[in-house]
Amino acid sequence: MKMNKLGLVGLALLLTGCATPPPKDPENLCNIFKENRSWYKAAKNTEQKWGVPVHVPMAMMYQESSFRHNARPPMRYFLGFIPYGRASTAYGYAQAKTMTWDDYVRENNRSWARRSNFADAHDFMGWFIYKSHQVNGVSKWDAYGQYLNYHEGWGGYRNKSYNAKPWLIQVSRRVDDRSKRYAAQYRQCQKDLDRSWLWRLFFG
Repeated sequence: MKMNKLGLVGLALLLTGCATPPPKDPENLCNIFKENRSWYKAAKNTEQKWGVPVHVPMAMMYQESSFRHNARPPMRYFLGFIPYGRASTAYGYAQAKTMTWDDYVRENNRSWARRSNFADAHDFMGWFIYKSHQVNGVSKWDAYGQYLNYHEGWGGYRNKSYNAKPWLIQVSRRVDDRSKRYAAQYRQCQKDLDRSWLWRLFFG
């Protein structure tokens, strides 16, 4: 059966509507989670599963995608107008590269996971932070060191490849600063966020 143009438009709108838009106030972790309660549930699941504090992957994700589900590196152009591909295979909320994502999927038996799904991308970041702690001994609370691992890979971090990239060190410091701000904000609203949906229904 052929789908008419109206049906195709409706399907496109439906699929587009399924994507969660970036939060209205990405500078405030409390407001992010109040706007998207399912994101908080995903962050808590990551915390419980990987022992990763809520604020670290959120600060890293802000830097990577600004919380856009379909973020990817810009297209490169030959002679300024002929497209010839993107700088990397990074995609989604976590800007996970295809090869690293495939390792995550294989190790955790998550063949259904998608980089454009917030919960999946957040779990991926939790896994990566956990592995960085295992492989390179970087604290899960150290957003600065964790972001350097995330950007350079575990081998690159061990070889201190970031020392040749002063811009990356600056970016990692920004991630660390944001992580600390998120942590301070989270301390102010965690109790409220942890309340049951029933409590919020009657008293929220």
